[in-house]
Amino acid sequence: MEFSIKNKFIKKSKMKKSWKDRIFDITIYGIAIVMILMIIYPLWFIIIASFSNPADVSNGKVWFWPKEWKLDGYMELIKQDIIWRGYLNTIIYTIVGTIIALFVNIPAGYALSRKELFGRKWISTFYIIPMFVSGGLMPTYLVIKNFGLLDTFWVLVLPFAVSAFNIIIARTFFKSSIPETLWEAAQIDGCGTFRYFLTMVLPLSKAILAVIGLWTAVGIWNSWFDAMIYISNENLQPLQLVLRRILISNESLLGTASGELASELRRLSEMMKYAAIVISTLPIMCLYPFLQKYFNQGVMVGSIKE
Repeated sequence: MEFSIKNKFIKKSKMKKSWKDRIFDITIYGIAIVMILMIIYPLWFIIIASFSNPADVSNGKVWFWPKEWKLDGYMELIKQDIIWRGYLNTIIYTIVGTIIALFVNIPAGYALSRKELFGRKWISTFYIIPMFVSGGLMPTYLVIKNFGLLDTFWVLVLPFAVSAFNIIIARTFFKSSIPETLWEAAQIDGCGTFRYFLTMVLPLSKAILAVIGLWTAVGIWNSWFDAMIYISNENLQPLQLVLRRILISNESLLGTASGELASELRRLSEMMKYAAIVISTLPIMCLYPFLQKYFNQGVMVGSIKE
């Protein structure tokens, strides 16, 4: 009886918060809500602006909902045949590039996490140096040209597959999350290194696989500068570069037009800009919620001190 009374007293004391605690909670929740709105509202504004009249947007008449719904920007983009080709190219680049990046970076990170690896510190230093010092654009271009990768599909997925940052993150994850006793138990059962990595380590590494995969996929999806430098074939250009070309061509036409034609082109150009942002970011935004759980777990790996 006395024990139950103490438990009730403890529960009541925990339930009762002082006015300082309540003010602190209200402040924290208020700051969190403001930060969420600061992130969500620009995204929402881009979406509603893509369906709105550019004149209403520029005059400040569009805040939370389109004054009148218009699909002109999306219709003009959909009419462009190169949009669909660019979409397909970007999807293929993203899938293949992400698979290759995981295939390269995850085993490298695991190898560097093993204490028995000969020259582990020197190899780690070899990976860290390129994070701060790069060869530059011209040497990279010459290397890619000498390997015969210019104007090919593989130029966007092979040369930049290795990421020193991702390797270091994967190494930290394996060192902090995979217990050494698991390897010792696997050795007792006659499990070799490759079998241990494939059957035991990888199934326990979903978090880091999701994080590195998401980082790589977003980077490839949003990349346009590498394609502009290394690809001139229109059939191989990704979506981001195709959208850039369309918008630049619209600006050129706008400079040569006048009168009502110029105002109409200006209106379509503004709507197409917003529509292009929505079209290019929508797949990644749809993919992120499914990987958010693993992303939140793995993104903290880099904060662990070795």
